[in-house]
Amino acid sequence: MSARPLSLRAYALGTRLFGPFARVLLQQRARRGKEERTRIGERRGEPSLGRPPGRLAWLHGASVGETLSMLPLVERLAQRGLNVLVTSGTVTSARLLDRRLPPGAFHQFVPLDVPAYVRRFLDHWAPDLVLVAESELWPNMLVEVDERGIPLVLVNARMSERSFRRWQRFGGMIEAVLSRIDLCLAQTPADADRLARLGAPRVGVAGNLKFDTPPPPADPLRVSALSGLVAGRPLWVAASTHPGEEEIAAAVHRAIAPHFPGLLTIVAPRHIVRGDEIAEIAGDFELRAAQRSKGLEPDSGVEFYVADTMGELGLFYRVAPVVFVGKSLVGDGGQNPIEPAKLGAAILHGPHVQNFADVYAALDRDGGSLAIPDAQQLANTLMRLLGDGQRLRRMARAAAATVDSFGGAVERTMAAVEPYLMQMHLEAR
Repeated sequence: MSARPLSLRAYALGTRLFGPFARVLLQQRARRGKEERTRIGERRGEPSLGRPPGRLAWLHGASVGETLSMLPLVERLAQRGLNVLVTSGTVTSARLLDRRLPPGAFHQFVPLDVPAYVRRFLDHWAPDLVLVAESELWPNMLVEVDERGIPLVLVNARMSERSFRRWQRFGGMIEAVLSRIDLCLAQTPADADRLARLGAPRVGVAGNLKFDTPPPPADPLRVSALSGLVAGRPLWVAASTHPGEEEIAAAVHRAIAPHFPGLLTIVAPRHIVRGDEIAEIAGDFELRAAQRSKGLEPDSGVEFYVADTMGELGLFYRVAPVVFVGKSLVGDGGQNPIEPAKLGAAILHGPHVQNFADVYAALDRDGGSLAIPDAQQLANTLMRLLGDGQRLRRMARAAAATVDSFGGAVERTMAAVEPYLMQMHLEAR
């Protein structure tokens, strides 16, 4: 345990003063669908479940991608006889985890980083080990965990060059935060180097857990039904799209549809609450649209299908020969291409893929994906690929082989965490 520098004390004071306003903020977020109304207390550190007896590991990830990447770790820890608490901060991740957590694991929303909320949370759950994913560096949470003497490991850690430069402006604070972490397991050597330069005392490289995450599941009967429904139609999927990319998808459809009779464009937005808005965009482009959330199917009369339902990307990836992964033409950082690659799709992406730069670089290098700079090139590339089934199949095989070759992060992470598990076992005895 180390003393709190002035920067951390100032942060703690500021967040403490924010506490009285948190209820109002949470209620406003609930009205916008960003909080679960019946579970708002969890965001104030008020548990909605009792703590089970025995040893407990707490795993935290910000949202869907981070928590799903930790599922293999959750399963391994639960198999070792630990109770596993998984926290996240978004409604979407909570709903997915409710369906996918194994026996022995359960979900709560992470408390806001207000000192009283964090203490209340830790008083109740009293974890024996804490694993935090990627870059969730909440100062009050990490300091409080450290001061209670709980081992803290940053897993699947990443630190982009942009975040590194930003944190350098707050050097004393980030060093004080990172110094509280027992072990940082970085995704890449570059991430490890940046974390070490910012002050993390023990840093190793374990790889990216997302490569070991099982692909999203899908009911085989639904896959069969959808495959039959779209059989013979040229189709592509625009996945995890952000505002602005749906207009691009609609414009691309209009541009290439004359060359591909029966063309079907499936758009799966990153935020499913935008389904109505996206259907209206299709109407603006005079496309016949249907929304899955309204119980409609992509029958022969549908040109633009809005897949605005929770947890069904695995279904659409399984029928798609080619997937454009969003937040890469409009937006910033890109979304995860590993899932469609594992499920047999060729990958297209825009230039803004900083969040998954190494993954996309490997896919591009091995021929499993293509970078496209703008809407015109997306249309041109789809024209070539949809007219060349052999090339599509080569790309899909290359994408799958690339992501398979990067596996092993779960084994390396579990090996690094093993000393902490052994210590817990000895203390239990």
